[in-house]
Amino acid sequence: MQAIAAPAVPYNPVSSFVDVLKSEFLKLSSVRSTFWTLLSAVVFNIAVGAAVGAFVPSHLSDSDKQTVDAIRLSLGGLHLSQIAIGVLGVLVITSEYGTGMIRATFSAVPQRWTVLAAKTVVFSLTAIAVGVISCFGAYYAFEAFLTDDSISSSIGDPGVLRAVVGGGFYLAVLGLLGLGLGLVIRATAGAIAALFSLLFVPGILIDLLPSAWKDTIGPYLPMDAGSQIFIASSRGQSTLGPWGGFGVFSLYAIVALVIGFALINHRDA
Repeated sequence: MQAIAAPAVPYNPVSSFVDVLKSEFLKLSSVRSTFWTLLSAVVFNIAVGAAVGAFVPSHLSDSDKQTVDAIRLSLGGLHLSQIAIGVLGVLVITSEYGTGMIRATFSAVPQRWTVLAAKTVVFSLTAIAVGVISCFGAYYAFEAFLTDDSISSSIGDPGVLRAVVGGGFYLAVLGLLGLGLGLVIRATAGAIAALFSLLFVPGILIDLLPSAWKDTIGPYLPMDAGSQIFIASSRGQSTLGPWGGFGVFSLYAIVALVIGFALINHRDA
């Protein structure tokens, strides 16, 4: 008696991608480094916001209080939390290369672009959620501990909501830049070094250039462009403006991700 073959299940790209998304979410959420890096980002943002609100106003002159961007002060923790999110973005991909798990992942899902797209989506949503929530926490902690009402603000004031939400999106894009560099370099130490060199070194080198060059090139550097999104006061913005600067910053991440996606099918796992 011949065995009856089971009917083939038709391939459904949508359900397949959802399954990969679930897998990538489980991988991200089950690693201890994810918890600690995200917790660090939240603590840095909120703790620095509270500390700045409590101690900085007493050291500002009356003229400084008239010109200071209090929203940028409240988001001062971004300078620390960006390190945590950037490192996590790198680890999302390089940790699998380091342990060799990437070979099992690509064996289970031969469509490598599908895996990378799922990683990008899961990390993006996670980073945006944590970034935006922590920036709101930093803003309200700053306001709660603020010792001078003259620099207080409301979330409904012009530019404030955009700056606070923008701080969270800045962190997410920075993490995606780390993910893209991790895809290209595939080594944790090298990708982290490349990420923070790209962020910090150009700003140092540009100080050596003539002022005319500095004014022309400066707004397009990653840190200068990206930071425009969380500046509420128009006095602190460059010629690119908040959305123009954020767009330029996003292009750095997009280029890194595109190169990483392009290389993935031309390399051994």
